[in-house]
Amino acid sequence: MKKVLLGVLLLFSVVANADDVQVYPTHWWAGMKDTKLQLIIHADKDIAVDKLVFQSSSKDVKVVRVNKVENKHYLIVDLEIAKNAKPQKLSFSFGGILRSEWTSVDYELKARSRDNGKTRVQGVNAADFIYLLMPDRFANGDQSNDIIPGYRDNQCDRSDKFSRHGGDFRGIENHLDYFNQLGVTTLWLTPVIENDMPRMTEWGNKVAGYHGYWFTDHYSIDKRFGGNEGYKAFCNKLHERGMKVIQDAVYNHVGNHHWFVLDSPSKDWFNTSQGDKAPSHREEVFYDPYVSQQDKRQMLDGWFVPHLPDLNQRNPYVANFLIQHAVWTTEEFGIDGWRVDTYKYCEEKFMNDVNTALEREFPSITVFGESWVNTTIANAYFTRNNINAPFKHNARGMLDFQVCFAMLAGMNEKFGLLTGLGKIYNTLAGDLLYQDPMNNCIFLDNHDMDRVFSEVEEDWNKLKMGINWLLTLRGIPQIYYGTEVLMKNKKVKTDATVREDFPGGWASDKPSENRFTKAGRTDTQHAAFEYISALAGFRKSSSALTTGKTMQYVPKDSLYVYFRYDAKQTIMVVTNTGAKDTIPDWKVFTERLNGFTRAKDVVSGNIKSLSGLAAGSKNSVVYELLR
Repeated sequence: MKKVLLGVLLLFSVVANADDVQVYPTHWWAGMKDTKLQLIIHADKDIAVDKLVFQSSSKDVKVVRVNKVENKHYLIVDLEIAKNAKPQKLSFSFGGILRSEWTSVDYELKARSRDNGKTRVQGVNAADFIYLLMPDRFANGDQSNDIIPGYRDNQCDRSDKFSRHGGDFRGIENHLDYFNQLGVTTLWLTPVIENDMPRMTEWGNKVAGYHGYWFTDHYSIDKRFGGNEGYKAFCNKLHERGMKVIQDAVYNHVGNHHWFVLDSPSKDWFNTSQGDKAPSHREEVFYDPYVSQQDKRQMLDGWFVPHLPDLNQRNPYVANFLIQHAVWTTEEFGIDGWRVDTYKYCEEKFMNDVNTALEREFPSITVFGESWVNTTIANAYFTRNNINAPFKHNARGMLDFQVCFAMLAGMNEKFGLLTGLGKIYNTLAGDLLYQDPMNNCIFLDNHDMDRVFSEVEEDWNKLKMGINWLLTLRGIPQIYYGTEVLMKNKKVKTDATVREDFPGGWASDKPSENRFTKAGRTDTQHAAFEYISALAGFRKSSSALTTGKTMQYVPKDSLYVYFRYDAKQTIMVVTNTGAKDTIPDWKVFTERLNGFTRAKDVVSGNIKSLSGLAAGSKNSVVYELLR
């Protein structure tokens, strides 16, 4: 026995720990329901040698298969983790005939959090109110991380709308009280993963990756925001306050300075069937019964722009990498939900596989996809639906662009069968296509659109109608940062104009323009903030709005009335986009009004008799009905 032990010690005495070897995932957890794990091991020299041997130091972690790809700088290793494995530190050793040239890498199986599904990884639902923000543009709480030595882009210049501006996790944390005042329960941040990219040309502008959609290392959180530890602390602070976090996923592409690109594992790691040409952006190819495969492949294999290589999710190694990263991120940081960017450009089976893997490990997790589509049927197709289509998607919900477009029309257009309020009615009538439309995320604008206050020609009364619909229609409401204080602008050959800094988020901002405070807002801005805060606050405790049913009536003569209700509460939303006040014939709504005699304005608190209740011109009111 002593001789055998001595031999083992001598064997490993010539194994060198490799600082230049990267292992992904960087660590894992004991107790996962899926006991399989696939490691990608990457070095800057050949490691896929002839007669390779790969060993695990732990009996709990079995090496099932070692896969060699075209690039000898990579090994892809399939492991099986024992169901009863305990948290532990271990190592993997590998090499060829010459033991003196073997390499050893340390690895760890951690203990899973016991708070999953309780205070973290809770999921997001219709009881929540989401605030979408761009970390670089919201608030700068730590100026020491504005520029990170070694990053390819080392500029931070607020006078340049295409540069980074220095916002970070600490800055957001400094304003958690602000979110509480506004009634926000959930923060959705545009991507926080490392974007170590130089400036790239978009629309003729040299633009930094401040928005976060150009990944260069999935397992690193951008240090300009606060890095991995800063993000973990940020998520923990939100959860301690009873708030939630949504992370923005991008499975479709990476930045062209990702290590995948700079040293590709294989030729088929990316889609190259049509070079770097753009996709058709026609989602109809997925459910069109007459579609050509050429049109479908153009949609799936196209590159958004030449500096964003399109990942080949049909490659099982690529798919596993992305799936495991989603699981790793959820467990590591405790995020509560995922918003999936460019959902309709991804392989359909792959997307279902990601969602299945996440729900297997985290039953409460929420996933909603982003597909800027042209019709309700297209929106419903990419989620759990009632459509008789050959492929069935399993995402719980989607960003509901159709409801967004309908609300914009309702605020701006004259009433008609298919316009204005008629468009809202018609869009909601299409909800029969969804298994559960309450899982859809509804919104008035976002970081890719003209700001809604500019869309309504800076008319607060129009926007107030939209806010009423946003916070009372079915689904999960999301507001874009600054809408509550009437930030405005439209896109003019750049997205940067609708992604400006939140006034007051930087130490150099004038106190008189600090929108985080009442003193820094104009009267109209403060009125908007107070109105949204009041309605969102009411919504939190309203069972009818957060879990209730919907009944809508066909709009007539610029009047639209719908109800949200359950056994405990009935809410009535009355909108009149016409030029004249009107007293509706309330007998028309007896089905829902029966037994009620009074209506309480949930924002002002004023109570009026239903008899003779008027609908003011160009106005919308949310009422709670009283007996």
